[in-house]
Amino acid sequence: QVQLEESGGGLLQVGDSLRLSCAASGRTFSNYFMGWFRQASGKEREFVAAINWNGDSIYADSVKGRFTISRDNAKNTVYLQMNSVKFEDTAVYYCALPYHTPPGWRSGDWGQGTQVTVSS
Repeated sequence: QVQLEESGGGLLQVGDSLRLSCAASGRTFSNYFMGWFRQASGKEREFVAAINWNGDSIYADSVKGRFTISRDNAKNTVYLQMNSVKFEDTAVYYCALPYHTPPGWRSGDWGQGTQVTVSS
């Protein structure tokens, strides 16, 4: 059984930085993308970023240039470095094992989520 455990959420101000972490267990993840989604209050969950075993990454346009996803394969851990955060980055961030199916990214495995709140 896959387990995804996020950490690192919190309260920050516009322009601040924050790093989220997600430790995965229960499976060999070498053939999987690891990544992040987020869900703001009253909105649908949306794709944020994903990274494969080799470090190739992809981002949602809304975070490109501000967020960086990275991965430690030895630790089965994925990180999301959030820089220059904006008010609209406020959401619950979910660790996931995303896969691409048109028209976008989905996941069948989720962490419990970690709240990120950006105040102006």
